[in-house]
Amino acid sequence: MIRYVIGALALGCITLLASANTGSAAKDDSESAMRFEWRVEGPAEQCGRSCRRWISAVGIVTDRTARDFENFAKNNDVRGATLVLDSEGGSVLAAMALGRAIRRLDITTTIGKTVGLPAAGDKTPRAMLSPEAQCESMCAFILLGGSRRYVPPQARVLVHQIWLGNKSKRALEFSYSAEELRLVQRDIGSLARYTVEMGGSIELIETALRVPPWEPMHALSSEEVRLMQLTTIERLFDDRLPVAAMPTVGQGVLATTAQAQRTD
Repeated sequence: MIRYVIGALALGCITLLASANTGSAAKDDSESAMRFEWRVEGPAEQCGRSCRRWISAVGIVTDRTARDFENFAKNNDVRGATLVLDSEGGSVLAAMALGRAIRRLDITTTIGKTVGLPAAGDKTPRAMLSPEAQCESMCAFILLGGSRRYVPPQARVLVHQIWLGNKSKRALEFSYSAEELRLVQRDIGSLARYTVEMGGSIELIETALRVPPWEPMHALSSEEVRLMQLTTIERLFDDRLPVAAMPTVGQGVLATTAQAQRTD
């Protein structure tokens, strides 16, 4: 009985090292890795000269994602832009690095689904932005990286304990080494520091820690979203906010698949 209790306590500590969606498979899965792409609002005949612009960030956060975003930022004027997240989470360390890069560039973050439209007469690819999207697991902490943050009422932010990637499928069946526990403790501290650094509430981590990976993720209520400082502005694309210039032709898309094929 004592052995069971000790084992249960140790198991309860195995959180916030890597998400259930990461591990060796996700690390090499370039098809699902996060991509960054400039998008222009459409249809053009409806928004005219007032068409909005944003950066879509779609996919899983892998070990390369923060580096991919840095490369994207070098080739595009992204300062003050709006970045739209549509992600199921991923690597803890990479998510924090991405969040800090977003903050350095004074970017506004939000949640949304970018829906492509047929090219307009000027051949510029157009898109519509739907608020009906999900931001799961470490995506919530990337959202915190924005200097300004907006969570649409229709969007869902879902959190849970973040587990060792290669042991997430059958978490209750595994045993865990002292070294794994040490790394977990270190990363919990790092994530707590990051959350406070980004102006978030420690309740975000506390809430996530209540939900083990074998249970459905917890969808934050609108009240929790406000309490945890995941939303800080009342509307997106506030005219008072700076709008980044569009990139020149040929600079607009960064696919992490191409980056993943390159040798370090």
